[in-house]
Amino acid sequence: MQTITFGTDGWRAIMADQFTFNNVRLVTQAIAQYLLLEQKENLTIIIGYDNRFLAEEFAQTVAEVLTANKIRVMITKEPTPTPVVAYAVVENKAAGAIMLTASHNPPEYNGIKFIPYYGGPALPAITKEIENQLTEVLENNIMNVLPIEEGLHQGLINYFEPKDSYLQHLRGLVDLTSLAKAKLKVVVDPMHGVGSGYTDRLLTDAGCQVAVIRGERDAFFGGSLPEPTEKNLLPLKEAVSRVGAKIGLANDGDADRFGVIDDKGNYFSPNQVLVLLTAYLLKQGKRGAIVRTVATTHMLDKIAEKYSLELIETPVGFKYIGENMLKKEVLIGGEESGGLSILGHIPEKDGILADCLLAAMVASEGKDFSEILKELTKEFGSFYSERLDLICSAVEKGRILEEIKNLSLDLIDGIKIIKKITIDGLKMVLEDGSWFLVRPSGTENLIRLYGEAADQEQLRKLQENVKELLKI
Repeated sequence: MQTITFGTDGWRAIMADQFTFNNVRLVTQAIAQYLLLEQKENLTIIIGYDNRFLAEEFAQTVAEVLTANKIRVMITKEPTPTPVVAYAVVENKAAGAIMLTASHNPPEYNGIKFIPYYGGPALPAITKEIENQLTEVLENNIMNVLPIEEGLHQGLINYFEPKDSYLQHLRGLVDLTSLAKAKLKVVVDPMHGVGSGYTDRLLTDAGCQVAVIRGERDAFFGGSLPEPTEKNLLPLKEAVSRVGAKIGLANDGDADRFGVIDDKGNYFSPNQVLVLLTAYLLKQGKRGAIVRTVATTHMLDKIAEKYSLELIETPVGFKYIGENMLKKEVLIGGEESGGLSILGHIPEKDGILADCLLAAMVASEGKDFSEILKELTKEFGSFYSERLDLICSAVEKGRILEEIKNLSLDLIDGIKIIKKITIDGLKMVLEDGSWFLVRPSGTENLIRLYGEAADQEQLRKLQENVKELLKI
């Protein structure tokens, strides 16, 4: 067995290769031991799962190990979004949750995400301890399993439905009055994931005219990736045009990420959405810190400066945003990969919430995304951001990592570098406001090059200069 490690957002692997029933038992046993060390009695863990192949069977396997370790479990009655499971942890005061999902990965993947008691991603110290417990499990051949029937007989297993309470919570965060007045025509695209029945239900109940595409369960996700990128949302674009909708809203496989299309078929990137929703929340009178990852747009910095709000920059990974949400009042926390949460919500990214807020924003403003964004760029300046995934060999990846550790640079193409940031890879901010970030993928032989500039041409020039500098 290859080493099982928890990456940016849990352990993921290919089913029937590394993600097997036996390996799921091993990882669950390690999580159980971690929990028993932290809290020795009266433990309850929630088990959730997405729409992937054998999802219910893997959930049952997790339950058999937890109950064998005298841990009570609450299993969702049906496939459930990750943010809904995370909210259920907090609402039910559970010790945590095990979510079986590979999020936006291809259909052959599955994964385990451990959600601690606070309802957000596990921090590195927690996942490191789980990995330590896994080493002990393997070295001492520890494996406790209680048949599901016996767990039910002993009253250690309870099935529950968290949807209604979660949606009721969201109704307290979304402007339902504006939605009711506007009666928006909306297309919702769950991409065959577990978001079906959430965004569409809340918006329908609020008075919107909602059409749903790709809402049925499909473990193969219709032959596409369940990731709401512009390329993968072509069916949503077509549906928005066909029905004459004002907005198209999508979620990824486990509904923790969002995607959006306007009435003209334009795709808006997560960076653009974060800017739009930050400005919208401020108009509503909300205040708090703005938290973004090192790879996310600096337009948020300009907004924070105008409103005298604290701007916090974190390493890549929503767990670091969630960590800040636990410590202080955060107006909005987000990342360029499509995750966000807001003040009053759990410290976990939530694509359902994002979609509903976007619909409420359009209803409240009476304008489309392009109009609102145009007004913001007049006030704060234009921005164009992009991520490039540069394939390289393991040797090349190592060379580049060494180079960025030791890179000393004062100018790029004659423009002065005013800040060097090393909290995650190497980031350099230039005097004209543009910036770039070079960081490795944690799981693949890839170097990720992020960048932002005032326009596309300036960004292309910056990207070429960086690639030439590092010989990528």
